[in-house]
Amino acid sequence: MDDAVNPSGIVVRRANDADADALAGIDTVAVEGDGHRRASIREWCRQGLAVVAEDASGPLGYCVVEYTFFEQGFVTMLMVAPSVRGRGVGKRLLDSVAASCTTPKLFTSTNVSNQPMQRLLQHAGWSTVGLVHGLDEGDPELFFLHRPRTGQPHP
Repeated sequence: MDDAVNPSGIVVRRANDADADALAGIDTVAVEGDGHRRASIREWCRQGLAVVAEDASGPLGYCVVEYTFFEQGFVTMLMVAPSVRGRGVGKRLLDSVAASCTTPKLFTSTNVSNQPMQRLLQHAGWSTVGLVHGLDEGDPELFFLHRPRTGQPHP
C-alpha cells in the first residue's frame, strides 16, 4: 500500500511494529486496560495487517484486514480515535483497504446496536448481506459486503 495523502493532511499507510503502542493509545478498548486487545494490535502491526490514518498530530485511526473469512477479505477491526469521529477518518480507512483488497469480496460485521458503524458502512458503499444471532447475546451481528474494484485472488 502506498502512502496516500488527502487535502486534509491525513496519510493512510501500512502500520508497522513501531506503531503498536500509539494505536493502542487511541483504541478505546485497549485504553481501558484490555491486555488481549493490546496483544492483538501488536500482532496485527507485526504481521502487516493494519493500516493507520494519521496527520501531523499522530494516529487518528486504524483498520485491520485479514483473509481468513472463506478466503475473502474481512475487516476485523476499525477504530477511530473518539476525538476525531465523524470527520471522515473511518471512511478514509475503509476506502483505502477496499482499494488494496486482494480478493473479489471484502466483508465486515458489526453489532445491530452499533448504529454509527452501520451508517459509516452504508455511506462508504457497503451492502448488508446477513445477520447472525448468538455471538453477543441479545445483540445480533450484522454482516456487510463491499466488492473492491480491483480484487485479485489472494495467494
